Amino acid sequence: MLDWIKTVIQSIGYPGIAFLMIVENIFPPIPSEIIMPFAGFVTEQGELNFYGVVAAGTFGSVVGTLPFYYLGHKIGEDRLKRWADKHGKWLMLSSSDIERAQGWFDRHDAAAVFFCRLIPGIRTLISVPAGIKKMNLGYFLILSVSGTLIWVGLLTYLGSILGQNYDKVSEYLDPVSYAVFGFIILSYIIHIIRHK
Repeated sequence: MLDWIKTVIQSIGYPGIAFLMIVENIFPPIPSEIIMPFAGFVTEQGELNFYGVVAAGTFGSVVGTLPFYYLGHKIGEDRLKRWADKHGKWLMLSSSDIERAQGWFDRHDAAAVFFCRLIPGIRTLISVPAGIKKMNLGYFLILSVSGTLIWVGLLTYLGSILGQNYDKVSEYLDPVSYAVFGFIILSYIIHIIRHK
């Protein structure tokens, strides 16, 4: 997986980073924790500009959240819960998950969008309750961009300070990323079996 991420970033540059971050939001096994540090490392090689990398990563990440925002906005809470109860097992999503997310969003509102953009695993999902509550799209984007900018900037900076040691780190990251991907697939299979 790491080799594929490297190839996309090195051959396509900024659009490749944006593409990977869009995909990362929709298909979480491709983590931003691998994409952005490598992109930061590439800035140290002089191939890409640090600020351009952060801008591309932020843009891609925010664009990747919009389908989830519109899903919540267009479908609404009741229909989404009914759908989750009927088909959500395939996405490991239930109506009670939606209720919990909605309750958390109701208590924290704008802060939920900002801070959740900094937390792996729920960075994208917070978009659904924001859409359900019909949060103003402009306000949602400002909060999403602000939180994402901090997260992407931090990961890019960490990759840039790794400098020449990134190749050594990647020797460990690649097996770990495959292990994480395998764990996610295994968890998904177990979840499906249990629901059948």
